[in-house]
Amino acid sequence: MAVMVTPGTASTDAKAGTAPSDAVVLFGRGDLSQWEGAHGGAPTWEVRDGYFATEPGKGDIRTKQSFGDCQLHVEWATPNPPHGQDQDRGNSGVYLMSMYELQVLDSYNSKTYADGQAGAIYAQFPPLANASRPPGEWQIYDIVFHGPRFSADGKILRPASETVFHNGVLIQDNCVLTGPTTYMGRPPYRPHAEKMPLLLQDHDHPVRFRNIWIREIHEPAP
Repeated sequence: MAVMVTPGTASTDAKAGTAPSDAVVLFGRGDLSQWEGAHGGAPTWEVRDGYFATEPGKGDIRTKQSFGDCQLHVEWATPNPPHGQDQDRGNSGVYLMSMYELQVLDSYNSKTYADGQAGAIYAQFPPLANASRPPGEWQIYDIVFHGPRFSADGKILRPASETVFHNGVLIQDNCVLTGPTTYMGRPPYRPHAEKMPLLLQDHDHPVRFRNIWIREIHEPAP
């Protein structure tokens, strides 16, 4: 018999929802106690009532806990009124295992390169659709991620894969990643642990985040 999980509640633009009963809540309405600076130490991003925001120039933050295969829920919002163009407009990123970026960007009536827009698996896969809401409104990513597996001698046994819903719209359909994501490159996989921290990017833009939770996916018993 399947394990019983009490579902959470849906978010509205005015109010964040709640997480499923078996989720690890990485940010609800409280503080950044689940997070640290990307190089250690306490995070210095701004925390307000119900959300936190990037602090440009303060650096990336990552979870204290490590995760691998997972279901991840992230809500984010870009500045309103918008400013800048292309990649210089509400830019941040959600990095699974600190290495595999799902792009955060204000892509509402704003053009940029295809695999750099909101919902792109950065520099690898453009989203299947642009489901962006206007700047200032809360956007929702629901992500199913399976990390890579490596043999004892470092060979890739299973590449990473990712499925993403943006505001309820399927935008990445079980995409198989070619390796870590990076600007203007396709680096190969390199062996790493099966669990690593989740990372949020400081890209010198004031992006807000709220209602972040994660459910670990466990491999089925033989």
